[in-house]
Amino acid sequence: MPRLPRASLTADLVGRAFHSNVPPALRDFILAHPIPIVDDSFVSRAVREGRLVHAPNMLALDGDLIRDAQDLARFGSGLAVPLMRDGQAIGVFGVPREEEIPFTAREIELVQTFADQAVIADRLVQTEKLASLGQLTAGIAHEIKNPLNFVNNFSTLSRELVGELRDIVARAPLEAADRDEAEDLIGTLDSNLDKVAHHGKRADSIVKNMLLHSRTGAGEASRVDVNAMVEEALNLAYHGARAQKPGFRVTIEKSLDPAAGAADLHAQEMTRVLLNLISNGFYAAASRDRSEGGGDYEPTIAASTRDLGDRVEIAIRDNGTGIPDEVKAKIFNPFF
Repeated sequence: MPRLPRASLTADLVGRAFHSNVPPALRDFILAHPIPIVDDSFVSRAVREGRLVHAPNMLALDGDLIRDAQDLARFGSGLAVPLMRDGQAIGVFGVPREEEIPFTAREIELVQTFADQAVIADRLVQTEKLASLGQLTAGIAHEIKNPLNFVNNFSTLSRELVGELRDIVARAPLEAADRDEAEDLIGTLDSNLDKVAHHGKRADSIVKNMLLHSRTGAGEASRVDVNAMVEEALNLAYHGARAQKPGFRVTIEKSLDPAAGAADLHAQEMTRVLLNLISNGFYAAASRDRSEGGGDYEPTIAASTRDLGDRVEIAIRDNGTGIPDEVKAKIFNPFF
């Protein structure tokens, strides 16, 4: 059985599918009343079962929502075809008919073909968007890299010049007060250049990562011990969080399946994914810890691996503030 989307997402897509050539009152009703996945309507069954559902007599269907919809438009029969991508229903293509006449095999075949083509078209659009985004990212990164190299190179050179200036001041015949003031200014300048160099290197790392993500097929896959990779990501993220916030506290729970073994993957990119997930978990847990003012709450991150035969599952969970629904809807948008 495919993994099912949220009911509200399905309802939203269903609403769009029925948006064409239906009475305005019915269109508004469908958009305003999400159809639950557990509902017995032919649309819900199509999503739930991941297959085409033929309803030759729609007047006989049960469910309050279906009856209310039928009061607005007396459809006789209908087809509901799930839009399947990678084994998951991403929407429903529904075709109602006013007459109570079953759809023929040829009509069903045509509707199924249309639904399949709609999924292919959606995939092509997404692929083109990602390709364009990658080109845009690469262009921006290259444009930033040129002035960034200038900043990094001249910050290094300026620090060397500050060292020479300090030697000159040390040899110069100055009054004690003037010498103290000069050394204080040189110290401040040196400290500022340290910060410029530090953030310049950080920005350079970000640009390199942007360029890496913009390249298709960047890097080579290698055989990597899954549990060791997860352990390394946990350690890196934890010590990084402790370095940034000395008062940071979190309990780390690990359940690593010894049978997880090794997998062929891009280790650098997968580690970056894990670091982002763990860091987000730390942030959510710390946010809840601050909002609850300590109390009985214990910030916790749980990392687990599990051998599933033909694949390995890696799960990162936290007991923090959670993700708002409006963010969940956009969570897989690139760079959101």
